Amino acid sequence: MSSRNLSTQKLTILALFTTLSLAIFLLESMLPPLVPVPGIKLGLANIITLIVLLNYSPKDAFLVSVARILLASFFAGTFISFLYSLFGTILSLGAMIASNRLLGKKYIFITSIFGAMFHNTGQIIAAILLTSTPYIIAYLPILMISGIITGIFTGLCAHFSNKYLSRHCH
Repeated sequence: MSSRNLSTQKLTILALFTTLSLAIFLLESMLPPLVPVPGIKLGLANIITLIVLLNYSPKDAFLVSVARILLASFFAGTFISFLYSLFGTILSLGAMIASNRLLGKKYIFITSIFGAMFHNTGQIIAAILLTSTPYIIAYLPILMISGIITGIFTGLCAHFSNKYLSRHCH
């Protein structure tokens, strides 16, 4: 297979992952909240980010995530939601890339926990910057606990999904 076909194939796969990530995000946004605490959600689209991070490069995971954020903001959000998501995603991806390099594929659920916790941290930073209200940081411990729980869940989903994909798609 030529390198041009390989890059076309990779681009197609990443576009499919972006589409899947967007669809999961939009479906999750239609679900009622898990708990009556604002800002807490499973973050199911992160399953796709983790799978891309496991099988492709950090740059590819970044591109898929940013494309999802842009599209989600266009279809179902606002510029403010775009900023919150972007801050969260940048911190989250940085943490997940570092964790994945240190721990490897075997501990993707730990990588996911770090991703969820840093995503929440990024959103708190965005909220403080956008509202000029530093007291919002008091909400961070609650988001850290939810990040650990949701990170475990999405990490395990990514782990088992990746195992399935590895067996059936290669």
